[in-house]
Amino acid sequence: MKKTKNNNLLAAIFIFILSFFIFYFGGYIQLIPIALFNIEYPINNMTTYTLLNLFSNLIIMSALIWIFKKPLKEGLEKLKKAPLKTVDNAFKYYLLGLFGMMISNFLITFVLKGGGANNEKVVQSMISSAPIFMIISAGIIAPIIEEIVFRLSMNNLFKKTWTYVLASGLLFGSLHVISSFNSVLDLLYIIPYSSLGFAFAYMDRKENSVYPSILMHMLHNTVLTIISIII
Repeated sequence: MKKTKNNNLLAAIFIFILSFFIFYFGGYIQLIPIALFNIEYPINNMTTYTLLNLFSNLIIMSALIWIFKKPLKEGLEKLKKAPLKTVDNAFKYYLLGLFGMMISNFLITFVLKGGGANNEKVVQSMISSAPIFMIISAGIIAPIIEEIVFRLSMNNLFKKTWTYVLASGLLFGSLHVISSFNSVLDLLYIIPYSSLGFAFAYMDRKENSVYPSILMHMLHNTVLTIISIII
């Protein structure tokens, strides 16, 4: 029995490392069309950068869906049994996470005089350059990728709910900030991102499916993207 548990844990660790590797380094897939079509790397061309990002995200999403096709299928069957109740519960958890995100963002930005998360500034530039493609990329594809990596692939690593929620949320928040921070104050933006990550992880553990967080993440990103386009 103990050997079986150890084997299951090792398998879960391997799957997580593999999915995280695909997520973290998948952006280099952009180099394929750049090399094939002799495209100049889009340092200042945000439209081209957005299209290349969409291309790499499609490949990453396809690979992750193939790896997790069994749990994704099982999760979909669970969702079908009580879709309205599941979505209703998920929305309540989402609102709690959103409240934590808004409060912490307000305190960091206006009380501590933070300049705003640099990750958001890059996203805003991409939305301005290619709004329709960003609705697809940020609103639909990115939530699927991130929920598979930060929730589904991590679920079997932690038996206790609170450790899973904490680890999943903090990793989710950290990866949105660490790659683009300029000062120690910028690191505080891990808190608002993690607040939403905690909510996503908790709703998935409670509903025993990754689809609630995928749906709420899609809702969150799509609404924010459309607002950014309109404003």
